[in-house]
Amino acid sequence: MRGDDVLDAGRMKEGLREHARGLAGAAGAAAPSLGGVGTRVPTCPEWTLRDLVGHVGQAHRWASHLVRTGGTVVLNDLPRTLPDSPADWPGWLDDGVEDLIGAVDANPDRSVDHPVLGTWPTVMWLRRMTHETAVHHADAALAAGTTFAVAPDLAGDAISEFLGLLTSVTAAARKPELAELRGTGETLCLRPAEPSLPGWLITRTPEGAVWEEGTGDADMTVAGPVQSLLLVFARRLAPDDASEVKVTGDASLLDHWLAHTAV
Repeated sequence: MRGDDVLDAGRMKEGLREHARGLAGAAGAAAPSLGGVGTRVPTCPEWTLRDLVGHVGQAHRWASHLVRTGGTVVLNDLPRTLPDSPADWPGWLDDGVEDLIGAVDANPDRSVDHPVLGTWPTVMWLRRMTHETAVHHADAALAAGTTFAVAPDLAGDAISEFLGLLTSVTAAARKPELAELRGTGETLCLRPAEPSLPGWLITRTPEGAVWEEGTGDADMTVAGPVQSLLLVFARRLAPDDASEVKVTGDASLLDHWLAHTAV
């Protein structure tokens, strides 16, 4: 598995800022006929759009605290105090983003311990929040009926990070259902349409799932634009609803993977 080939910090900062703005804009654009900011988010059904924005802004502030202190404060220990007016949400999210970026810039060499995710350098928290924000931007856009787009390099890195988290020892210990991803050599391939991206090959071994960059013959292949691949593997878009996505081979392997990766 390759885990070190990630985007540089500058690109992640750009992506984090972009998708925080996009999230605020999508959530604030929800039509009153849909329920406005109280609209339920289909891909996070326990949340409204207001809850979604609050969760993301809280996560940014939590990550900033971890980076500055090296502590392991539980996410919900920080208040979710977004402003009442959606017009003020862009500024509130931006404040959290800039606080996190400032914390990372001030502590570039610190390693941060987390009881679930293990020990990470601070830049990995920037990466985690960038992709968390992008996927929740998609949640808001799907709920509000607005357009969502993520650049191929960010989407590709998000898939790599997601696979890395799912196949880590610490994740399996925290989420016992991930043990269901063990297998006897079954392979799943993600083949992006963009030639700039290498693709991903997952193998289910008796010890657990492993992955590597690249494509090849596999028992199941899902092919399409990398944005669609990200949304499918992040369980935001059903394969059957993604017109640009083509699944070949044993589709039950994809169904099984998606059924056991709701993390």
